[in-house]
Amino acid sequence: MILCTGEALIDLIPGPDGTIRPVPGGAVWNTVLALGRLGAPAAFLWPISTDAFGARLLAPLAEAGVDTARCPRPDRPTTRAEVRLQDGEATYSFHDEGSAGRLFAETDLPPLPPTLAALFLGGISLAAEPCGATVETLATRAARARAPVMIDPNIRPAFVTDAAAYRARLDRLFGLAAIIKLSADDAGWLWPGASPDEAARRLLARGVRLVLITAGAAGAVAHTPTLRRTAPSRPVTVADSIGAGDSFNAGLLDALDRAGALSRLADLDAATLDAALAHASRVAAVTVSRPGADPPWPHELA
Repeated sequence: MILCTGEALIDLIPGPDGTIRPVPGGAVWNTVLALGRLGAPAAFLWPISTDAFGARLLAPLAEAGVDTARCPRPDRPTTRAEVRLQDGEATYSFHDEGSAGRLFAETDLPPLPPTLAALFLGGISLAAEPCGATVETLATRAARARAPVMIDPNIRPAFVTDAAAYRARLDRLFGLAAIIKLSADDAGWLWPGASPDEAARRLLARGVRLVLITAGAAGAVAHTPTLRRTAPSRPVTVADSIGAGDSFNAGLLDALDRAGALSRLADLDAATLDAALAHASRVAAVTVSRPGADPPWPHELA
């Protein structure tokens, strides 16, 4: 089972006529939805409100076969994100104070699943309290249980209120991670002036087994202690960028899981990595070809 923990929220997306459309989303919610649609054994752990938006978050996960039995159901509001689109690129303003997810507490954490194949985490959940501390505790437990931890911080600088504390948390989490995915913008925020390859080398020196740097239309580069592999983006007419990196994460985890590689990342070979990158790129390409975070089902990947 691939367990995902991190924000689930409602994106308020403007339409061409100026109307606002509420759409389920959140970086980690997008990833677990994509995993479920791809047929991966996926589970979600995040507080889902009992409000009407909470029901809208749960319904697509159920349709995709995602296990949500571990999700607490507090009587607090769902986080909302106002989305602004310019030339297909999305920026966000978050409304998160007192929300169901923001108040995720360590007392909400269930035992680790006995079939845990990997833990995926990231997003704005790492930059707020108390949920950030709760996610960090879960990651620590998974790493101690020798389950591979994948992190995509998906950094939103406008959401970060205490940059020093956030950087310290990310540094601790990077020390626990087996896989880290960064966008080129993430890497530039973390290490201003460093090249993407230098950012990858810094993480590999911490013991990370696989580092991925994505750069939108420029594709992705994967680094291991012995390999450097590139994956061009697939040509597609872009509707918007919402959920692109999240879908890439799901495609990568899905491919590595099917190849039995999550349990042997130290021995990851070029052929397995190339196949995983190609699959991740296909999944992301379908997502960006249609509005919102709408990841593909297997029959749409032909």
